[in-house]
Amino acid sequence: MKGFFSALLDLLFPPRCPFCQKLLAEGEAGLCSACQKNLPWLTGAEAEQKGEFYRRCVSPLRYQGEVRASIHLYKFKGRRGYAGVYGALVAQCIADHLAGEYDLITWVPLSARRRRKRGYDQAALLAGAAGRMLNVEAVPTLGKKRDTPAQSGLKGEARRRANVLGAYDVLNSVQVSGRRVLLVDDVLTTGATLSECARVLRTAGATQVVCATLA
Repeated sequence: MKGFFSALLDLLFPPRCPFCQKLLAEGEAGLCSACQKNLPWLTGAEAEQKGEFYRRCVSPLRYQGEVRASIHLYKFKGRRGYAGVYGALVAQCIADHLAGEYDLITWVPLSARRRRKRGYDQAALLAGAAGRMLNVEAVPTLGKKRDTPAQSGLKGEARRRANVLGAYDVLNSVQVSGRRVLLVDDVLTTGATLSECARVLRTAGATQVVCATLA
């Protein structure tokens, strides 16, 4: 019965590549063959960035072109279904670069106000999808206690750091104390948000924080 409904949905809403929006051809899954070949993939050392309070952050893609446009649709145009494909890409990157370096998976949360407005938390969906691929349940560990202007609208690392300083707190310190935490978000730019969340987690007793983003 599940297969029947899946086939019906594919008939009514044919699956499209989340990056170029083209219909997937027979035999293609998740990504079209052109995007599989031509997206700005990051490999080896390019896929790893160091940061303050977190050991490193890994990402499978560079934030440009079709990747930027796709993530914009995901975050602001309700394309929450992209999380499955995104999560698979992030999970593979985690497996390649961070295997054995974390005990739990969590995410950078939206404020309650922004989550209500958007209808979902894109980082939570991404962490959940990646966790399912890795057979590790993603759990909430952080809360955003005040709404802040979007980091994308601020220029300069100093302004971005100031914007998120003190904006997050740990929901349950017992949950993270003595644990190695993998923190997931959609995009890494200056690293200010990841650094602040990692600082809060380390203050609550996390022994190590590593991060993963889609781009």
